[in-house]
Amino acid sequence: MASTSPDRVTAALLVIGDEILSGRTKDKNIGYIAEYLTAVGIDLREVRVVSDDESAIIEAVNALRHRNTYLFTTGGIGPTHDDITADCVAKALGVDISHDPRAVAMLKERYANPDDLNEARLRMARIPHGAELIENPISKAPGFMAGNVIVMAGVPAIMQAMLEGVMPKLKVGKTMVSVSIDSGGLPEGAYATGLGEVQKAHAGVIIGSYPHFDGQRFINQIVLRSRDETLLENAKKAVSDLISQLKSNAM
Repeated sequence: MASTSPDRVTAALLVIGDEILSGRTKDKNIGYIAEYLTAVGIDLREVRVVSDDESAIIEAVNALRHRNTYLFTTGGIGPTHDDITADCVAKALGVDISHDPRAVAMLKERYANPDDLNEARLRMARIPHGAELIENPISKAPGFMAGNVIVMAGVPAIMQAMLEGVMPKLKVGKTMVSVSIDSGGLPEGAYATGLGEVQKAHAGVIIGSYPHFDGQRFINQIVLRSRDETLLENAKKAVSDLISQLKSNAM
């Protein structure tokens, strides 16, 4: 079970792979991870996508891991020549990497015939020294957690299983509570200034306006989020009063 921290727990996500940047593969992990982390009380602050380039991966790993509680990565831990995430993480952390006996044992469960566990497949057992393994119940090749860097597969089903597996080892913060207020047909331009003033007056509450086009007209939702329900309720009243006043003035 994940431990709860009174402090804010933050994360970044690094998506690795030429196939994402070329458009050949449509990422399905970002939204899932964002929703999952929000639900458990971890604030996803940044998402970066990089190619299968060693220097780019190392730079991104070091930049993101230093300014967040956790850095999650997806992609680049398979058996092919361009799967270089594990080696790059090891270099970023300044540790050695080699075939981990625990990971080799996991792969042997999948490849019972020794001849099938060839050199390419054994690359998936290369783990930075000192890392904890993240089990993969689907295809056995593990992910790992090295320091605060959590390395997971890019295949959505496997990534989701790994995320579930690693979460009990992580600390989480108090979850956000959110409420939505319909603008009542008012365009964003009509309430933008007033909403900005409400935001300034209610520290501890995140306020955003999100338009949606239904094919005929824009429908605007004002969303408020906070970890403090009292602050949230006060801000909700202020926004509701603002919308009511503006609608009354428009009549």
